[in-house]
Amino acid sequence: MYKAVAADAPTPIQDIGTYLNPGLLSIPQFNFRAGYFFNDHWCLSLGWDHMKYVVQDWQKVAISGHISPQVSDPAITVDPKYVGDFTKEANTVVLDPDHFLHLEHTDGFNYAALELDRYDRLWTAKNKKLSLDWLAGMGAGAMVPRSDVHLFGVGANHFWNVSGYGFSAKAGLRFDFSKRLFFQTDVKYGFSRLNNIPTTGRDTDYAQQSIWWGEFYGVLGYKFGRHRKNK
Repeated sequence: MYKAVAADAPTPIQDIGTYLNPGLLSIPQFNFRAGYFFNDHWCLSLGWDHMKYVVQDWQKVAISGHISPQVSDPAITVDPKYVGDFTKEANTVVLDPDHFLHLEHTDGFNYAALELDRYDRLWTAKNKKLSLDWLAGMGAGAMVPRSDVHLFGVGANHFWNVSGYGFSAKAGLRFDFSKRLFFQTDVKYGFSRLNNIPTTGRDTDYAQQSIWWGEFYGVLGYKFGRHRKNK
């Protein structure tokens, strides 16, 4: 399938109770990261980006390949209108979630990554407590989605699994409003390759997918250890 349209699923910020309830941690989209500054400019961190990805049902997409009347083992009977040989230039198909395909990574489209960031001071207040930094960084890691997939009417909300890998780059600003507390906002773009997405639940059935994605987020943070120099 080509150029299937998908969207994320953010929880409205006014629903603050969902964000603050530990029992509902997997419902909102969130980012968590912990790192170590090995000097005043460079930080190595490990984090978890809990994004969501939902392919829109009932859309029409171009398709190529071959679909047999029966697939998998034990056999799944395919709706006859989806059977045949398809070419990208000549054929389209409607993503009927009951008879053809439903696909979403909503618990979630998880990116577990190691990142290396560079921080540079833009401004420091006279009281030496308030400051503003510019940052840029790159990361790489594993994709650990929980995928809800139904193919030809058969499937499940599968368990988390390491499905592939990803790369990312980001830039942003960090505002220190005390020696310890800061607010940071980043723009991050990435590429993910999923090589093993479970579909029907049978071990031999899986999907592959490449996704380009982008995030804009804000985080509150706390710094431990020695103070950074004002430079």
